[in-house]
Amino acid sequence: MSWQLSAFADEASELLDEQITALQRAGLSMVDLRNLDGCNISELPLDHAERVKAKLDDAGIAVGMFGSPIGKIDLDDDPQTDRDKLTHLSLLADIFDTRDVRIFSYFNKAEAPMDAWQAGSLERLSVLRDMAAKMDLVLYHENERFIFGDRLAQVQVLADELRGEHFKLIFDFDNYNQSGDDVPANWQALKDVTDALHLKDSTKEGVHVPIGEGATSARQLLAEALDAGFDGPISLEPHLQHSAGVAATGPHGEANQAYADMSPADAFHIAAEKAKALFAEIGA
Repeated sequence: MSWQLSAFADEASELLDEQITALQRAGLSMVDLRNLDGCNISELPLDHAERVKAKLDDAGIAVGMFGSPIGKIDLDDDPQTDRDKLTHLSLLADIFDTRDVRIFSYFNKAEAPMDAWQAGSLERLSVLRDMAAKMDLVLYHENERFIFGDRLAQVQVLADELRGEHFKLIFDFDNYNQSGDDVPANWQALKDVTDALHLKDSTKEGVHVPIGEGATSARQLLAEALDAGFDGPISLEPHLQHSAGVAATGPHGEANQAYADMSPADAFHIAAEKAKALFAEIGA
């Protein structure tokens, strides 16, 4: 079975031209657009987007998903912020020929009780899902540290309450490890409701390493996914360095000091080569 690997190429460079170079060097023909040319994809001007699309087309690179920050705000923040971002992404979707949008669910800085946090997050996410349906977009929720969709039980709530045609779930190996969850146990519980994979890995101490070299059992779980016929989006998000593109996301865990003296482009390339080698080993 063939898998197509996309990547957050802003981990190689802040500049689109250098992201394209990094993708071509790694032999990748798909990108998840997140930060480029000093701008997050959710705020990219339409005229700039047209120029970006032309460059990607010339390079033979397709857009897999928008790496939006939607949902990475506090439960007390104005929800209209996210709705405006989603509306803008609906305009970019026609330019970039993708309908897929990565999102999160909300921080709880005031430490509201879990039932209030859950209710508030579900309310906001329900509105976004309904907006996505009208815009013909698909939201992909990523499990992330300290948001509502962090630990297994919370993600199961999202699966039960929201998952469907316009709301799907990403399984990020590293983020579950950073949260202190049992990653293989989470996979067994969530594999039937997992729609996309993020390839990020870390040690027990929270240091980022290439996919398959950490404490997440990613190699074994990816082999299981392959055997089960998984065919959803797969994106490389290595975080080996906390480069400018990564820093803009408010990352968790620790950058790997073994890559500290490399350029972001070289660290990204190693991550891509390691991911492709892992795929080859498991027969993808």
